[in-house]
Amino acid sequence: MMPSDLRTIAMFDWLENDLLLTIDFCEPASSDASFRRYFRIKSQQGQFIVMDAPPDKENTEPFVRIAELFKSSDINVPTIFQQNRTDGFLLLEDFGSQCFLDLLDANNAESLYQSAFDSLFKLQTGSDIQGCGLPDYNEELLLRELTIFDEWFLKQLLDIEIPVSLWETLRAFLVRSALEQPVSCVHRDYHSRNLMVLSNNSPGVIDFQDAVVGPITYDLVSLLRDCYIAWPEQQVEQWVARYYRRLLEGNLINCSLTRFQRWFDLMGLQRHLKAIGIFSRLHLRDGKSNYLNDIPRTLNYVTTVCATYPELADFNNFLHSHVCPAYSILSSLLRKADGSQTVITA
Repeated sequence: MMPSDLRTIAMFDWLENDLLLTIDFCEPASSDASFRRYFRIKSQQGQFIVMDAPPDKENTEPFVRIAELFKSSDINVPTIFQQNRTDGFLLLEDFGSQCFLDLLDANNAESLYQSAFDSLFKLQTGSDIQGCGLPDYNEELLLRELTIFDEWFLKQLLDIEIPVSLWETLRAFLVRSALEQPVSCVHRDYHSRNLMVLSNNSPGVIDFQDAVVGPITYDLVSLLRDCYIAWPEQQVEQWVARYYRRLLEGNLINCSLTRFQRWFDLMGLQRHLKAIGIFSRLHLRDGKSNYLNDIPRTLNYVTTVCATYPELADFNNFLHSHVCPAYSILSSLLRKADGSQTVITA
């Protein structure tokens, strides 16, 4: 059933009157953590995805520009058939509805992740980071993302304060680790919900409009320490070591595996703190409370990494003495309210 709102009416007007498509069927294609919506349409001219990006909240220009950039690196991104940037609509190739997350299991993980590694390596080796026009994943952006954890998870969701000195020390530590890494083109959301399983040239890569030039471990940790699915740590370490050797042979890095693993772990910590903040914001501000279900897995990544590095001992103590107990109480209350939340075990 199509929602009868003004955006939908404008979308149909563009499709039927400007593009002269005869729409036989239309349904929501996927949910999104932003203000974008996606619809699958079937017409006599074929099956497509329509992106609805309200111009006052979203900008289609980065999507169009980065799609061209990724295609030049032989990344399989959706073809853009038609554009209406004024009204915020794009007519896209339909990659279907099966993402990695829908299909991943112990039997196919090796083959699916290998295809993801191959695609990521093409992105990291095939992009001209000097001339690509992507913004830098700089100190300002890294700090701004970490602020999301403090503002939305700690303060807004849990109503607790982190000591200023502890927070400043943690932020400086994580930013320093990120900025000392070699850089490459970074998708920035390279995980199981944004990799589509296709019969040819799999994976199809979506949701790339926030790409930057940044730390070389960022997309790898997004993939292997995914907020939506977790794997045994021994398996993750094997995948990391294998990809490390590939980067080494490709002259993209020149460091020991130990140092690369440290970069990977700390980059993941930065990303996961940001993600926890975003999940909290989606619940509190946007009413998308299903993302709360992904906090326990993500917070477990955080506590595991913090227990590994002595430099994070103070933050680890804060997590176990303040954050995890407060979240456990909140999680229990939410579970009693709707029966859907999982209590984290510290």
